[in-house]
Amino acid sequence: MLRAFRDAFQIPELRGKFIVTLILLAVYRLGSALPTPGVNATELSNKLSSGGAGGVLNTLGLISGGSLSTFSIFALGVLPYITASIVMQILTTAVPALEKLQKEGQEGSRRINQYTRYAAIGLGAVQALFFATLILNQGVLRPGWGSNLPLFYLTVVATQVAGVAFTMWLGERITEYGIGNGASLIIFAGIVTRFPTEIAQTLTLMNTGQVQLLQILGFFLMVIAVIAGIVLIQQGERRIPVQYARKVVGKSVTGGQASYIPMKINTAGVIPIIFSGAILQLLQLLPQAFPNSALVRQISSTLSTRTWSGLLVEVLFIIGFTYFYTIINFDPKRIAENLREYGGFIPGVRPGQATQDHLDRISTRITFWGAMFLGALAIIPSIVQNFTGVTTFPLAGTTLLIVVGVALDTLRQIESQLSLRNYDGFIKKGRIRGRTPVDGPVS
Repeated sequence: MLRAFRDAFQIPELRGKFIVTLILLAVYRLGSALPTPGVNATELSNKLSSGGAGGVLNTLGLISGGSLSTFSIFALGVLPYITASIVMQILTTAVPALEKLQKEGQEGSRRINQYTRYAAIGLGAVQALFFATLILNQGVLRPGWGSNLPLFYLTVVATQVAGVAFTMWLGERITEYGIGNGASLIIFAGIVTRFPTEIAQTLTLMNTGQVQLLQILGFFLMVIAVIAGIVLIQQGERRIPVQYARKVVGKSVTGGQASYIPMKINTAGVIPIIFSGAILQLLQLLPQAFPNSALVRQISSTLSTRTWSGLLVEVLFIIGFTYFYTIINFDPKRIAENLREYGGFIPGVRPGQATQDHLDRISTRITFWGAMFLGALAIIPSIVQNFTGVTTFPLAGTTLLIVVGVALDTLRQIESQLSLRNYDGFIKKGRIRGRTPVDGPVS
């Protein structure tokens, strides 16, 4: 990995892409430090960290790439855009008009992306209204803003919608002119910037005698083990062999190549963990809306992620979301039709319905292990924190999965850029089967 980064910095074009990426991420982090007008960021952070709503904001803050607890001008970050992308992806498989538009190639994709942007702006406005109401109920407005509530709501919605639009623009510029996926890198930067403070807080626990050195070492060894497991699963895939029939056209022969269909173990990525965690924590806010209901308080207590019953429900949610999202991303029927159209087949399996059933059966089995992996990531943090007593560093499955996934994806793109500019092929480092390099072309 370090060698890939070193080689990339030696190429002027890639070095320029790195600089552009870092500058745009710095602009985003600068905006994340500017509070929304009318909001007392310090008091809001203190109240939310000790109240029931803080967990929801922290969960949503992971994917937004910003800090919702301070409610900066980029508080929503890429959260509305990612939500809109997932909804549009679901609608593309359910609405025939959008499915037809998706098959129109680059122009269809451009129009779907435009619809996604519009939906993100709308979702951003709705979410801004929700958080404005939350801030108003917390009583953390700056002096003079409480007397004019329409102006406060208008200011919050306008600021956050503008922040969402500018964040989308930054993400697209990073994707176009930088290295990696812009939205993913924004989330990555929002998480990684918290690590120094949290590591310092963890070491403070040892200095105050709350935890021992062996406990901290054991904690970080478990973190390394979890990261290694994430890399193993994220890179793991089942390769289904595919053979294409040979065609003779005149004197030329086409086809006959052997290929494969890659099926990742974790096709759904981090989405099931985020959705299940957000739903459970939103359900835990029900007692604030219905304070006099004993049934609501009992349900909220049962679904708490600090109890074994809450963890079990979260795992079940994760398994369900994993299968649901995998069905959306992986369509065996479409793949079987494409194989038959281009003259491809899976050895030992008949084309058509038999191929579809074969792919569906393999996908179901692989998804099971991917769902178990995501479920384990949801349980491991609680086990490790209870075992070591270290609660200052966020050993959350969501956090580590996002960080490791984005890092692997960025490294993959760097290596692909390097391969385009330094293709070895049969000629590697100036040697051809042991010969020394010669001047001029090799005939």
